[in-house]
Parts: sequence; structure tokens; C-alpha cells
Amino acid sequence: MSDVNATAAALLGLLVGGPMTGGQLVAAAGERFGSVFSVTRSQVYRELPALADAGLVRLGKQGPRSSQQYVITPAGKKAFKAWLAGSAGSAATSSDHLRSPLLLRLLHAGSLTANQRTKLVRAGREAYAERLDAARAAAKTQDDPYAKAVADFVVAHTKAVQKLLDAVDNYPRSV
Repeated sequence: MSDVNATAAALLGLLVGGPMTGGQLVAAAGERFGSVFSVTRSQVYRELPALADAGLVRLGKQGPRSSQQYVITPAGKKAFKAWLAGSAGSAATSSDHLRSPLLLRLLHAGSLTANQRTKLVRAGREAYAERLDAARAAAKTQDDPYAKAVADFVVAHTKAVQKLLDAVDNYPRSV
């Protein structure tokens, strides 16, 4: 597994900080990059055995309730660094897509009644108002310039979705 995928790289990057169980990796991924890169529980538990088989992680201590720690190996650190230092072209691949259930619903909003569209836009506005508050707070706390740039992007992206919702709300009610 010399070329790791983005999910594997995300897990290896978290393990650079020390051993973690699958559950800890899921939680850490949500905290660390939840607003820019989603990692699901099923992805974590599918990826860990593949990383172990490739020699990029090894089993660590067994914890309570049969939880299993994973430890990054030297080969894992090398693979992570290689992925991290990869070319910018490979970073923006065809799989580097925005994945938003709200935007998907808006693409199909013509199939909704006017009342359903209104509810969809209202719910989107409420959710993105909360996200904007959280994103702004996160951006203020970043000391690392790269983390700050990503946090600023999340703020800008959230504002862009709000602008989209404003535009959609001004469309005719009968489509």
C-alpha cells in the first residue's frame, strides 16, 4: 500500500500523535477535520485492517470492552509523509468533491411543493447560521497558519451556502 488514499492518510495522520482505538479515531477525525473531510465509522473500521495488512499500522494494547489500539509503524509514517508531500495535482483529484445533502436536495427542489421548498430553505438557513457561528469561533482559535487558512475557507464556504439559500429563496414559488 505505497499509495494511500485520503481516508487512510487521515487515519495515519491522527496516529502520528499516538496510539488510538477505532472509536478514538472516529471521534478525533470528527473533531479535527469534520468540517472539511468526513470520515465515517464504517470507513475507519474498513481501513484499519487494510493498513495493518500493509504494515502501516500494528496492533497496540487491547483496551476495555475489547477495544483495540492501533499504532503507526515507521512504514506508516513514511507513507503518510509521502501522501502529505504529494503533488498538488494529486490532491485535487476527481474524488475531491463537495458532498452536501442540502445541495443535493436543492438540485431536486423542483420536485418539491412550494411549502416543502420553503421548509428546506428555512432549515438550511438555520443550520448554516449555526455552522457559521461555529466556523468563525474555530477560525479565531487557530494559531497554525495552515489550520487558520482552512478554518477561513470553512467560513467562506458557509457564507457561500447562505448566499445560495438567499438566491434560491428568491426564485419563483411555482417551478
